[in-house]
Amino acid sequence: MVLPLWDDNSDRRTFPYVNYALIGLNVFVFVVLQQFGSNDQVTYAFACVPAEIVQGRILETPPQAVEDPVTGDKILVPGLQPMPLPLPDPFAAWITLLTSMFLHGGIAHIAGNMLFLWIFGDNVEDHLGHVRYVFFYLVCGVLASLAHVVATYAFDQDPMIPSLGASGAISGVLGGYLLLFPYRRVTVLLFRFLTQVPAWVAVGMWFVFQIVSGIGALGPGSQAGGVAYAAHVGGFVVGLALVKVFALGRDADTWPTARPPRYRDRRSYS
Repeated sequence: MVLPLWDDNSDRRTFPYVNYALIGLNVFVFVVLQQFGSNDQVTYAFACVPAEIVQGRILETPPQAVEDPVTGDKILVPGLQPMPLPLPDPFAAWITLLTSMFLHGGIAHIAGNMLFLWIFGDNVEDHLGHVRYVFFYLVCGVLASLAHVVATYAFDQDPMIPSLGASGAISGVLGGYLLLFPYRRVTVLLFRFLTQVPAWVAVGMWFVFQIVSGIGALGPGSQAGGVAYAAHVGGFVVGLALVKVFALGRDADTWPTARPPRYRDRRSYS
């Protein structure tokens, strides 16, 4: 297991107020609007439901009693909620592609996402500029959600299960970071040891885990424990593909794509 903790920001030129604002907005939504995940009405109204995206309309379903696969206990799962905003279909359904990326299912969920955003987002913002970074983040998140919708139908999974979280957008940030800063030093917790690795190792191992876990989750009726791996992989690929498009017109001399001189003789990182 590799858990990134922080990276080298010694060459960062600007204050990442957009990245911090995104973190603050996610925390605000989770704490105030979702009430630490206990407000099911908000969560199930603004989450992204593949069936709603395809049909172009908001769906409502009654609560259902399901059996916990581990304990065997009966659990009441809330149904899909109506959109509380006066928006017409299909816009009301499609807007959830955006709103869902600011929702989270629990403290561990939001803590993990915000840690990754805090570590990797500031450098991407510094490179793209504040305004471009906002649009890059949102585009990655929306396209990641669409990747989840496509995968849900392609692999015959349940299209009525809502998805939520900033993981798709953050995966796009990781893809952009990997392309821009492949040799940036990242401090990680590696099997209970604190060490430093280049970004391509830290981010690359994360991506491999998403691929392996996503393949294992494929199949009719499989939900991968509620994790939308297709959104992670899709967001990552989108970030790789679009980060330099969003950076067009920036000063090419500031692009940190070349290997830093102090690492040129480190064969293990070549």
